[in-house]
Amino acid sequence: MNVSEAIATRRSVRGFLDRPVSAQLIREILAKAARAPSGGNLQPWHIDVVGGAALDELKAIMRARLADAPAGEDPEFDVYPRELVPPYRDRRFEVGEDLYGELGIPREDRAARRQWFANNFQFFGAPLALFCTVDRRMGPPQWADLGMFLQNVMLLLREAGLDSCPQECWARYPETIYRFLGTPEQRMLFTGMAIGYADPDAPANRLVSRRAPLEEFAAFVGI
Repeated sequence: MNVSEAIATRRSVRGFLDRPVSAQLIREILAKAARAPSGGNLQPWHIDVVGGAALDELKAIMRARLADAPAGEDPEFDVYPRELVPPYRDRRFEVGEDLYGELGIPREDRAARRQWFANNFQFFGAPLALFCTVDRRMGPPQWADLGMFLQNVMLLLREAGLDSCPQECWARYPETIYRFLGTPEQRMLFTGMAIGYADPDAPANRLVSRRAPLEEFAAFVGI
Protein backbone atom coordinates (compact mmCIF):
# COMPACT_ATOMS: atom_id res chain seq x y z
CA MET A 1 0.00 0.00 0.00
CA ASN A 2 1.36 3.43 -0.89
CA VAL A 3 0.84 6.61 1.13
CA SER A 4 -2.00 7.86 -1.08
CA GLU A 5 -3.91 4.59 -0.61
CA ALA A 6 -3.38 4.68 3.14
CA ILE A 7 -4.71 8.25 3.33
CA ALA A 8 -7.68 7.47 1.10
CA THR A 9 -8.72 4.39 3.10
CA ARG A 10 -8.09 5.73 6.61
CA ARG A 11 -11.35 6.42 8.38
CA SER A 12 -12.79 6.39 11.87
CA VAL A 13 -13.95 2.80 12.30
CA ARG A 14 -16.72 2.27 14.85
CA GLY A 15 -17.07 -1.49 14.83
CA PHE A 16 -14.24 -4.01 15.17
CA LEU A 17 -13.86 -7.76 14.81
CA ASP A 18 -13.01 -9.94 17.80
CA ARG A 19 -9.60 -10.61 16.31
CA PRO A 20 -6.36 -10.09 18.24
CA VAL A 21 -3.67 -7.68 17.11
CA SER A 22 -0.02 -8.62 17.37
CA ALA A 23 1.72 -6.80 20.20
CA GLN A 24 4.96 -6.89 18.23
CA LEU A 25 3.25 -5.26 15.25
CA ILE A 26 2.00 -2.38 17.40
CA ARG A 27 5.48 -1.89 18.83
CA GLU A 28 6.91 -1.73 15.32
CA ILE A 29 4.25 0.74 14.18
CA LEU A 30 4.83 3.07 17.12
CA ALA A 31 8.58 2.98 16.56
CA LYS A 32 8.11 3.89 12.89
CA ALA A 33 5.55 6.60 13.73
CA ALA A 34 8.13 8.31 15.94
CA ARG A 35 9.77 9.62 12.76
CA ALA A 36 7.00 12.25 12.82
CA PRO A 37 8.28 15.84 12.78
CA SER A 38 8.27 17.86 15.97
CA GLY A 39 9.54 21.37 16.61
CA GLY A 40 13.08 21.26 17.98
CA ASN A 41 12.80 17.45 17.86
CA LEU A 42 11.04 17.57 21.25
CA GLN A 43 9.00 14.43 20.46
CA PRO A 44 6.40 15.46 23.05
CA TRP A 45 4.13 12.43 22.77
CA HIS A 46 3.76 9.73 25.40
CA ILE A 47 1.79 6.62 24.46
CA ASP A 48 0.08 3.95 26.57
CA VAL A 49 -1.25 0.87 24.79
CA VAL A 50 -3.82 -1.26 26.63
CA GLY A 51 -5.06 -4.72 25.68
CA GLY A 52 -6.02 -8.12 27.05
CA ALA A 53 -7.25 -8.39 30.63
CA ALA A 54 -6.24 -4.78 31.33
CA LEU A 55 -8.53 -3.55 28.56
CA ASP A 56 -11.37 -5.70 29.89
CA GLU A 57 -10.84 -4.09 33.29
CA LEU A 58 -10.91 -0.59 31.80
CA LYS A 59 -14.12 -1.33 29.91
CA ALA A 60 -15.75 -2.51 33.13
CA ILE A 61 -14.57 0.62 34.93
CA MET A 62 -16.05 2.78 32.19
CA ARG A 63 -19.42 1.02 32.26
CA ALA A 64 -19.66 1.88 35.95
CA ARG A 65 -18.26 5.37 35.43
CA LEU A 66 -20.81 6.25 32.76
CA ALA A 67 -23.58 5.15 35.10
CA ASP A 68 -22.18 7.23 37.97
CA ALA A 69 -21.10 10.30 35.99
CA PRO A 70 -22.83 10.34 32.59
CA ALA A 71 -21.86 13.98 32.00
CA GLY A 72 -18.18 13.19 32.52
CA GLU A 73 -15.58 14.70 34.82
CA ASP A 74 -14.07 18.18 34.89
CA PRO A 75 -12.61 18.64 31.39
CA GLU A 76 -9.08 19.99 31.10
CA PHE A 77 -9.62 21.46 27.66
CA ASP A 78 -12.42 22.06 25.16
CA VAL A 79 -12.48 19.46 22.41
CA TYR A 80 -14.34 21.99 20.23
CA PRO A 81 -14.44 25.79 20.49
CA ARG A 82 -17.36 26.89 22.66
CA GLU A 83 -18.54 29.20 19.88
CA LEU A 84 -18.35 26.92 16.85
CA VAL A 85 -19.21 28.98 13.76
CA PRO A 86 -19.83 28.02 10.13
CA PRO A 87 -18.47 26.23 8.21
CA TYR A 88 -17.04 24.19 11.10
CA ARG A 89 -20.36 23.89 12.92
CA ASP A 90 -22.04 22.74 9.72
CA ARG A 91 -19.41 20.08 9.07
CA ARG A 92 -19.74 18.70 12.59
CA PHE A 93 -23.52 18.59 12.28
CA GLU A 94 -23.33 16.91 8.88
CA VAL A 95 -21.03 14.08 9.92
CA GLY A 96 -23.13 13.42 13.02
CA GLU A 97 -26.32 13.20 11.01
CA ASP A 98 -24.64 10.99 8.41
CA LEU A 99 -23.45 8.59 11.11
CA TYR A 100 -26.78 8.32 12.88
CA GLY A 101 -28.45 7.98 9.50
CA GLU A 102 -26.39 4.85 8.83
CA LEU A 103 -27.38 3.57 12.27
CA GLY A 104 -31.06 4.36 11.72
CA ILE A 105 -31.28 6.53 14.84
CA PRO A 106 -33.40 9.67 14.26
CA ARG A 107 -32.36 13.02 15.69
CA GLU A 108 -35.30 13.14 18.12
CA ASP A 109 -34.29 9.82 19.75
CA ARG A 110 -31.70 11.36 22.04
CA ALA A 111 -31.67 8.41 24.41
CA ALA A 112 -30.69 6.02 21.61
CA ARG A 113 -27.99 8.45 20.46
CA ARG A 114 -26.54 8.67 23.96
CA GLN A 115 -26.60 4.89 24.22
CA TRP A 116 -24.75 4.55 20.93
CA PHE A 117 -22.20 7.20 21.93
CA ALA A 118 -21.40 5.15 25.03
CA ASN A 119 -19.83 2.58 22.68
CA ASN A 120 -16.89 4.97 22.43
CA PHE A 121 -15.94 4.02 25.96
CA GLN A 122 -15.91 0.34 25.01
CA PHE A 123 -13.62 1.15 22.07
CA PHE A 124 -16.30 -0.14 19.70
CA GLY A 125 -15.17 -3.69 20.49
CA ALA A 126 -11.55 -3.10 19.43
CA PRO A 127 -8.91 -5.41 20.97
CA LEU A 128 -6.41 -2.59 21.58
CA ALA A 129 -6.65 0.90 23.02
CA LEU A 130 -4.09 3.68 22.77
CA PHE A 131 -3.85 6.80 24.92
CA CYS A 132 -1.73 9.83 24.09
CA THR A 133 -0.63 12.18 26.88
CA VAL A 134 1.62 15.23 26.84
CA ASP A 135 3.65 17.20 29.36
CA ARG A 136 1.47 20.01 30.74
CA ARG A 137 4.21 22.54 30.09
CA MET A 138 3.86 22.04 26.35
CA GLY A 139 1.85 24.47 24.23
CA PRO A 140 -0.18 24.51 20.98
CA PRO A 141 2.83 23.84 18.71
CA GLN A 142 3.62 20.64 20.61
CA TRP A 143 -0.05 19.59 20.50
CA ALA A 144 0.20 19.91 16.72
CA ASP A 145 3.20 17.56 16.91
CA LEU A 146 0.97 15.00 18.65
CA GLY A 147 -1.39 15.11 15.69
CA MET A 148 1.42 14.41 13.24
CA PHE A 149 2.59 11.45 15.30
CA LEU A 150 -0.93 10.03 15.58
CA GLN A 151 -1.53 10.45 11.85
CA ASN A 152 1.61 8.42 11.23
CA VAL A 153 0.23 5.73 13.52
CA MET A 154 -3.10 5.59 11.71
CA LEU A 155 -1.51 5.43 8.25
CA LEU A 156 0.90 2.72 9.33
CA LEU A 157 -2.05 0.78 10.76
CA ARG A 158 -3.69 0.94 7.35
CA GLU A 159 -0.51 -0.31 5.71
CA ALA A 160 -0.70 -3.32 8.05
CA GLY A 161 -4.37 -3.97 7.23
CA LEU A 162 -5.63 -2.51 10.51
CA ASP A 163 -8.06 0.29 11.28
CA SER A 164 -8.50 2.84 14.04
CA CYS A 165 -10.77 5.43 15.56
CA PRO A 166 -9.19 8.47 17.21
CA GLN A 167 -11.34 9.36 20.23
CA GLU A 168 -11.04 12.78 21.83
CA CYS A 169 -14.16 11.85 23.84
CA TRP A 170 -11.77 10.42 26.45
CA ALA A 171 -11.04 14.02 27.43
CA ARG A 172 -14.39 13.81 29.28
CA TYR A 173 -12.97 11.30 31.78
CA PRO A 174 -9.36 12.37 32.41
CA GLU A 175 -9.21 11.49 36.10
CA THR A 176 -10.45 7.95 35.50
CA ILE A 177 -7.78 7.39 32.87
CA TYR A 178 -5.05 8.93 35.02
CA ARG A 179 -5.91 6.57 37.87
CA PHE A 180 -6.07 3.56 35.60
CA LEU A 181 -2.79 4.26 33.80
CA GLY A 182 -0.95 5.73 36.78
CA THR A 183 -0.24 8.85 34.73
CA PRO A 184 2.20 11.27 36.40
CA GLU A 185 0.70 14.62 37.40
CA GLN A 186 2.83 16.50 34.89
CA ARG A 187 1.21 14.73 31.95
CA MET A 188 -2.18 15.61 30.44
CA LEU A 189 -4.48 13.35 28.44
CA PHE A 190 -5.00 14.41 24.83
CA THR A 191 -6.84 11.54 23.17
CA GLY A 192 -7.59 7.86 23.03
CA MET A 193 -7.70 5.58 20.00
CA ALA A 194 -9.37 2.26 19.24
CA ILE A 195 -7.25 -0.14 17.15
CA GLY A 196 -8.17 -3.39 15.46
CA TYR A 197 -9.61 -5.03 12.37
CA ALA A 198 -12.75 -3.37 10.98
CA ASP A 199 -16.00 -5.32 11.07
CA PRO A 200 -17.30 -5.06 7.49
CA ASP A 201 -20.85 -5.74 8.66
CA ALA A 202 -21.01 -2.95 11.26
CA PRO A 203 -23.54 -0.34 10.02
CA ALA A 204 -21.43 2.54 11.34
CA ASN A 205 -18.59 1.48 9.08
CA ARG A 206 -20.62 2.33 6.01
CA LEU A 207 -19.96 5.98 6.77
CA VAL A 208 -17.36 7.74 4.68
CA SER A 209 -17.24 11.32 5.92
CA ARG A 210 -17.23 14.04 3.32
CA ARG A 211 -14.40 16.50 2.73
CA ALA A 212 -14.53 20.11 1.59
CA PRO A 213 -13.32 20.75 -1.97
CA LEU A 214 -9.80 22.07 -2.43
CA GLU A 215 -11.05 25.51 -3.44
CA GLU A 216 -12.75 25.93 -0.08
CA PHE A 217 -9.63 25.62 2.06
CA ALA A 218 -6.64 26.37 -0.18
CA ALA A 219 -5.27 29.48 -1.89
CA PHE A 220 -2.41 29.56 -4.38
CA VAL A 221 -0.19 32.60 -4.58
CA GLY A 222 2.14 33.09 -7.52
CA ILE A 223 1.42 29.67 -9.03
